Amino acid sequence: MTIKEFSNLCGCNPQTIRYYDRMNLLKPVKVDDWTGYRFYDESQALDFVKIKNLQTAGFTIGEIKELLDADNEAIYEAFTKKIKEQEDRLNAMLEIQKSYKSEITEMTKKIEEVRAKIKMRMEDYNPSLEFGIDNATYDHMKGQVDDFFDNIIKNRDYNKLKYLDDDNSEEIEQDLLNDPNLVTCYEKHGWDAVKDFYDEFSVLEDGQEYKLLFDYVEWQVLKQLDEKKAYEFTEKMKK
Repeated sequence: MTIKEFSNLCGCNPQTIRYYDRMNLLKPVKVDDWTGYRFYDESQALDFVKIKNLQTAGFTIGEIKELLDADNEAIYEAFTKKIKEQEDRLNAMLEIQKSYKSEITEMTKKIEEVRAKIKMRMEDYNPSLEFGIDNATYDHMKGQVDDFFDNIIKNRDYNKLKYLDDDNSEEIEQDLLNDPNLVTCYEKHGWDAVKDFYDEFSVLEDGQEYKLLFDYVEWQVLKQLDEKKAYEFTEKMKK
């Protein structure tokens, strides 16, 4: 029968039969010298079923070739070995998945700790003295803090969180101040409250990244104001 008739008998397309021929898995019983047409025997459908089953089970082309002429006992043992390999591979995948879940849980825990620390400081802080804003505006800002952390946890975009503790704040401050990709656009010394010079800030534009550095006597904060990166420059204010 022709390759089209044989592929119909096997329930596949002719390309599959041609592929098995190229891989020396299922050779035609005859190839016409003039036309190059392949012809197959009906009994070869059993070989096709064996090849397809082994391929579906995950056996490689080389393994299938070795099993084509093997007896049923040898094929059964090969399946037992392959199942064990697949079980080991699945168990390894599950362990990797567990490790990722553990890392996600630990990261989420740390993020919540940072959130709680920041919110506690915000609750204990009177913004009207420093920034001259009312309670309603400040409540809105606290809501934005929650939205920021919720977004990080939901999207697992941990790179957005840059939390500096007392141990590395000085080092990171120097990295910021010496970064050649940043341009100082404002600097203030000897101030008492931000509200006193807030109007002197340069206009913040969309699509640009700003880094705001407050340098206090006892602690430091580095805050990224905008994640959108067109080009970078910094606002620096020192007391």
